[in-house]
Amino acid sequence: MQVERIRALKDNYIFLLSDAATGTAAVVDPAEVAPVLRALERRGLRLVAIFNTHHHGDHVGGNHELLQAFPELQIYGSAQDRGRIPGQNVELADGDTVHFAGEPGRVLFVPGHTLGHIAYYFERSGDLFCGDTLFAGGCGRLFEGTAAQMQHSLARLASLPESTRVWCAHEYTLGNLRFAHSVEPGNAALAERLAAVEHLRRREEATIPSTIGLELSTNPFLRWQSPELQRCTGQHSPVALFAKLRSLKDRYLYL
Repeated sequence: MQVERIRALKDNYIFLLSDAATGTAAVVDPAEVAPVLRALERRGLRLVAIFNTHHHGDHVGGNHELLQAFPELQIYGSAQDRGRIPGQNVELADGDTVHFAGEPGRVLFVPGHTLGHIAYYFERSGDLFCGDTLFAGGCGRLFEGTAAQMQHSLARLASLPESTRVWCAHEYTLGNLRFAHSVEPGNAALAERLAAVEHLRRREEATIPSTIGLELSTNPFLRWQSPELQRCTGQHSPVALFAKLRSLKDRYLYL
């Protein structure tokens, strides 16, 4: 299974999964249809599946038109998103398995950003498609869920092997790391990563994928045991520390 980033909208990524042996493809969170169709035509691939992580419009915007172009398309999404994902015809729950290119992908229920959010973990290839739950250097906002739900979801993802590639759905890394450095300035690994990402973004290069190992060392939303973050937030329990950090990040966006 090969993974290709497709840029969409302002800062979205759609992920094109391809199987060279069969000439088939799947996409994760098609924000819009045109870039997907261009990529399929360029690669000579037939689309067979859409893997949606959640119902937000910037993740499902291309569903209907892709279904019109490929009427046999399987459109996967959380059972809790029933009626909110256009064209959905397969409902998934935690622990279910999807298949593509002969590889099984485990469905992880990771609510917080939304109540029905799921992620897809392909253990054999080491690929995690996590939508807006975990970002490179950050995490999604709490639009529907609670801090406790999100912290639990992030802990599940953080427990995956450190070599796992993290394919998150937005190019938010630079802003995330600038916030991270503001709350944990003593983290040398974070300072090094921030400098590297600044260089990449000056060249308009992508910062995705990340890895679980890199996130564990530099993403404040996974670093609940950091003494510096505990001092910064005045919190020690993972949920309380996460909630404080998320509140700080929400305000940081608008400074």
